[in-house]
This record gives sequence, structure tokens and C-alpha cells, in this order.
Amino acid sequence: MSHLALYTFGVLKSPLSDAAPLTREFYDIGGAVYRKMSQHPGYLAHAEAVDGGPGELFGADWGAWGGFAVPSWYGKGRTAETTALATTLSLWTGLRPAFDAIYTGLHREALNRRYDWFERTGKPNYVFWWVSEGGIPTWQDGVSKLQHLHDHGSAPHAFTFHDSFAPDGTPARIKDIGQKSDRGRSQGSLVHGADG
Repeated sequence: MSHLALYTFGVLKSPLSDAAPLTREFYDIGGAVYRKMSQHPGYLAHAEAVDGGPGELFGADWGAWGGFAVPSWYGKGRTAETTALATTLSLWTGLRPAFDAIYTGLHREALNRRYDWFERTGKPNYVFWWVSEGGIPTWQDGVSKLQHLHDHGSAPHAFTFHDSFAPDGTPARIKDIGQKSDRGRSQGSLVHGADG
């Protein structure tokens, strides 16, 4: 049985350490979203640092998730004081549970406000791929998959909800994953190259 890996990446308008109200709001909402997502059916795990403080991503020990990595287009800070990014690496049982978790509740509310916090980079902000049961994706896997998605579009080894694939490499249709009301309104926020 395969599991679904999800890597997300966004460039924040200001560093996480910034005391500005919008930055603090994003940080607080992000924590609440993570707690809620971890309780969602179909959620399996997400990358957590073994050590390191808030905002320390580059120097932290991520254990089996590998050394922290970011796409080449990230050009902001890399210290706890200057890091201006939000990224996740997680495992799910399948596309439907991931879709439901992303497009409902608190996470959907956060998606609706993403341009308050994130820069519009013109680059994809997430990518999926399948891993064998028991496999742990690494940060470098996520970066490589996101770069492939940016350069070549969706493929069975790097895809989006809009152009998704089953574990055997056959195309999966978005209408089979989400409800009609979710497809039309939210599909554009998380598809390849869509930034607004």
C-alpha cells in the first residue's frame, strides 16, 4: 500500500521573527492549523525537528525526514531571525483525506487569507507524490518534486490536485476527489503555477 507525501512551500512577506501583527497572526494560526490537521482522518505524520527552536529550520535535526532544504528560488534569510518561509512535509493515506483536510475548516480559512502573509512568486506552492508504506519522504525529495513540477508540469511522481495520479501512475480525476463546490472555488489556489 502506498502513502501520499505532500510538500508545501511559501515565501512569507516578512520573517517569522517579525513582531508585526500580521506575522504573529500567521504564526498563531499556523500552529492551530497544524493541531487540527494532525487530527484529521487520513493524516499519518509530518516532519518535526528533533531539536531546534521556533524559526530554526536550516540548522535543526529533522531525523528520518533528512536535512532541511528549500527550492532554489527562495532568496531570503536562513537564520532563526531572518527566515521568511512556511513549509510543510507530511504523509497521508490518500488524496481524498488530504483534499478534505486542506479545503475545509481552519485551513481553508487560512488559504483564503494567504496573500496577507505570502508573496506571489509565480511558482508552485505544493506537490504530491506516492511513497511506499513505511517510507519517509525527505525535505530534499519535496524540493526536487516541486522543482520538477515547476519545470515540467504534473507527472505520476510529482503532481497537484488538479492533475493528480493514482499510486499505479494512472491519472486520477479531481471530480473523484472533491465535492463540486470545492473544485470550482478552491482548485486554483493550489494548482501548478497558480499564485493568484
